[in-house]
Amino acid sequence: MRVAIIGSGPAGFYAAEALLKRADAVVDVDMFDRLPTPYGLVRGGVAPDHQKIKTVIRVFATTAARPTFRFLGNVRLGRDVTVAELRQHYHQIVYATGNEADRRLGIPGEGIARCTPATVFVGWYNGHPDYRHAQIDLSVHRAAVVGNGNVAVDAARILLRTPAELERTDIAAHALEALRNSQVREVFILGRRGPEQAAFSPAELKELGKMEAADPVVAPGELAGYVGWESTGNAEKDKNLKILQSFAAQQPRAHAKKLHLRFLVSPTEVIADAAGNVAGLALERNRLEARTGGTVAARGTGEIEVLEVGMVLPAIGYAAERIAGVPYDEEARVIANDDGRVVDPVSRAVIANEYVVGWARTGPKGLIGEHKRASAHVVGHMIADGAEFAPRALPKRDAIVSLLRQRGLQLVSFNDWKQLDDVEVARGARRGAPRDKIADVEAMLAVLAQG
Repeated sequence: MRVAIIGSGPAGFYAAEALLKRADAVVDVDMFDRLPTPYGLVRGGVAPDHQKIKTVIRVFATTAARPTFRFLGNVRLGRDVTVAELRQHYHQIVYATGNEADRRLGIPGEGIARCTPATVFVGWYNGHPDYRHAQIDLSVHRAAVVGNGNVAVDAARILLRTPAELERTDIAAHALEALRNSQVREVFILGRRGPEQAAFSPAELKELGKMEAADPVVAPGELAGYVGWESTGNAEKDKNLKILQSFAAQQPRAHAKKLHLRFLVSPTEVIADAAGNVAGLALERNRLEARTGGTVAARGTGEIEVLEVGMVLPAIGYAAERIAGVPYDEEARVIANDDGRVVDPVSRAVIANEYVVGWARTGPKGLIGEHKRASAHVVGHMIADGAEFAPRALPKRDAIVSLLRQRGLQLVSFNDWKQLDDVEVARGARRGAPRDKIADVEAMLAVLAQG
């Protein structure tokens, strides 16, 4: 069986691993990525000061070393190759394209200068080629990050880290230089629901108390109702609340930067100054209402305050991008699917031999390690479905390579990537960092062209 996997992030690599380890099937895997570099979210999304998480690429490199695996980088589905062409060359297709779009606040003023989606900010400091030219103005003293997930925590932490902390990471060189000159002294993380409903993990939250020159600040009123409480019945939430209580009990250092954690507030307008830049954020105070099923919803009270900030980073979630020829669920903003089998978004009829894994299947849920089980689950469907159909004759395996080269594409193999990897690691060593990323696709291809 020959399988195309579109996307080389964790979910894609875990799917490849599950396919190639099968004892009941002989599988060839071609993994495509629109960038010359593999690893998706691990390279372009995981915060640079989280190097331990990035060691998972060693597992992916082991999968890539298998003789029946090929990496075909610098190939964009929908532009360089169509879904119809992939169907001609492969028995099955797996979409592992992740969530590259951002969700918007949908409030007045959202598009003004210095109101920048967290997707852009994260891509900028991680050296993602799409965002290397992003205009990130750090001349302001106060910034607001809207959202209560790990991405919001990452963004706030990067804004408040010292240059010495950051230069030991693989943060992009352009971002490191800008952050050296940053004037940001205070950051506000804003959650629409309460501390018990916050989506960040205890490990991420705890890390906010370990920054060299910044302190977390939690006003006592933010934890009203959790004085003397015993347990929520959820271990993760209990840990978060205890960490927040410890922050509230601490006395911030006199000259430290401040990270304020606020809850039960929703932005209603981004306020501009005379020059059209962010000057503040109108916030509506919320209250929680119980819903059927045991969940709670935030409801506005009509009480408005204005938070004076010079930058706003909305971090309220990611969504899958539409890809030409791939069924899309408009409401969920993922590839239309039923438990990983791609379906028609209207009729919900299964589209044979096409599958989806990772965030493109579920939306932005789960940590990297959780994708291993989920991708293996979808691979189980693939093997079961494949057993029901007679093998279909395909062109020779190299025919897809010939087709792409005829179109003038400079394909990037996994060995090519290892050459880029060596260059980045050597560049990073000069500043005592794990790597210094090449953030420009043309520059990457030029390095490979030089041999």
